[in-house]
Amino acid sequence: MPSRPASTSTEKPTAERLEDAERLYRLAEARGVRHGVVADKLWAPGMFKLRQLVQSGFFGKVLVVRIEGCYWVFEGDLQPAQRPSWNYRKADGGGMILDMMPHYHYMLEAMNGRPLDVVCHADTLVKKRWDERGEPYTADADDSMMSISRLEGGAMAQIMSSWCVRVRTEDIIVMQVDGTDGSAVAGLRDCWTQRREATPKGQWSLDVGEPVDFYRDWQKIPETAPYKNAFRIQWEMFLRHLVEGGDFPWNLRAGAAGVQYAEASQKSWDERRWIDLAEISA
Repeated sequence: MPSRPASTSTEKPTAERLEDAERLYRLAEARGVRHGVVADKLWAPGMFKLRQLVQSGFFGKVLVVRIEGCYWVFEGDLQPAQRPSWNYRKADGGGMILDMMPHYHYMLEAMNGRPLDVVCHADTLVKKRWDERGEPYTADADDSMMSISRLEGGAMAQIMSSWCVRVRTEDIIVMQVDGTDGSAVAGLRDCWTQRREATPKGQWSLDVGEPVDFYRDWQKIPETAPYKNAFRIQWEMFLRHLVEGGDFPWNLRAGAAGVQYAEASQKSWDERRWIDLAEISA
């Protein structure tokens, strides 16, 4: 039986520092290891439909991309927390920026090219939580953040992500893409579109109630095939890459780019300034 090349597949982030993430990528390349990194949000049904719209040219020129990833994580006193306590300890690698910016990076990249820069503000809004044993502790890792970036394709990008926001949207992660020819809004499951010719005319007024139902004129993309689990889809793709070789876009280089986005966002917050992002070379 022929031998298979060594391989590795990992979750995000691939490291806490860009230096370590790049080193991991270089070592894997030097040793001939076929490598992959999780990009599961791209295969969630709603996000997959959104990517199909991009690939079809539905949007025309993409102008604005927005991501809102928010839900309420219980503090742990009245109800058990949905996330482990280490997520809220900086020393243990916790924090919204490090946890989610590597994911938001590949989501933005799929819509309009990689982020070219970032300005970010974050904070620890809930400072007292209770751990898995019911013991109180001080949370010191960021639990909420906002950022702005320019994308390679020319669009503006905005991210709002928080574990301190109660959900009143379609899903806990919602992505909206607005272009010259149309717009789309996707949660993890569903996706809605509105074409240029079907866009209602909104008019701002304090004196007259808004006569337009801004939800009515959006069309839901129908289900055309059963969807597999997003992790399963990517795992099957990686196994095929392991056997057949060729390019695998979601590799340790892509993982390093996600770590770079998180590190730059943290630096932007710490230093209160814009940070440019150089492309990570192959």
